[in-house]
Amino acid sequence: MLTDLLLARNIRNGDIKAYEQVFRHYYTPLLYCATGITGRSDVAEEIIQDLFYSIWRDRELLDVKSSLKGYLFTSVKNSSLQFCRREKLGERYSVYAMDDSKSDPDPLNDLEYKEMESFIYGALARMPLRRAQIFKMHRFDGKKYSEIADAFSLSVKSIEAEMTKAIRQLREEIEKQ
Repeated sequence: MLTDLLLARNIRNGDIKAYEQVFRHYYTPLLYCATGITGRSDVAEEIIQDLFYSIWRDRELLDVKSSLKGYLFTSVKNSSLQFCRREKLGERYSVYAMDDSKSDPDPLNDLEYKEMESFIYGALARMPLRRAQIFKMHRFDGKKYSEIADAFSLSVKSIEAEMTKAIRQLREEIEKQ
């Protein structure tokens, strides 16, 4: 526990060796945890990469109270569960949208779906073009960050940063409504 607190403090102070040590020590167990929850190793890898990217990016704000291991596993569990919820919601809407055989359509659901779709596309139209394209490729086409990075000749970190900005902008627009 004391070692965890020292490592967290060193990372907060910008010690790349401490960061690498934590990454090497926890990457595989965290990957197993995320894969167990999501059922998809590619998604699990992305969750772990996002976690470690955000830890380093926001290292000055890293606030581990007792256990770095607990902090990491809790973060991975929460991100994995959030992915599962988004996936379930996406499946529900895609199944609904593709189900033309409904004998008794629900006009309220149709209206809600169209409003949500209109809102998302409107928000994407207000984003910078490249950011909107990156968001669409990742969220709508299911492309991985590395595939998008290759398509745009950018680094994976640049793609991650653009996705973060796109999601932040969508959240801000949702909160305004």
